[in-house]
Amino acid sequence: MSALLIAEIKDAEGKPISILSLPEKEFKTGSKGYFAIGKLAIGEKRYQVQIQLVEIGSKNKTDKE
Repeated sequence: MSALLIAEIKDAEGKPISILSLPEKEFKTGSKGYFAIGKLAIGEKRYQVQIQLVEIGSKNKTDKE
């Protein structure tokens, strides 16, 4: 796995709204992946955003695999 991913959120016209860094994460379940949480504004409204990428089958995988 790569140590860090970058996610860019754009509006329908392709204009960037926010960029989030997703560091590696080992979830409480034992699964591995990436996770980020942040806040952003779209017009006058503010939103909370979460991005979660979970490697399928990583919960039962050993580090040697």
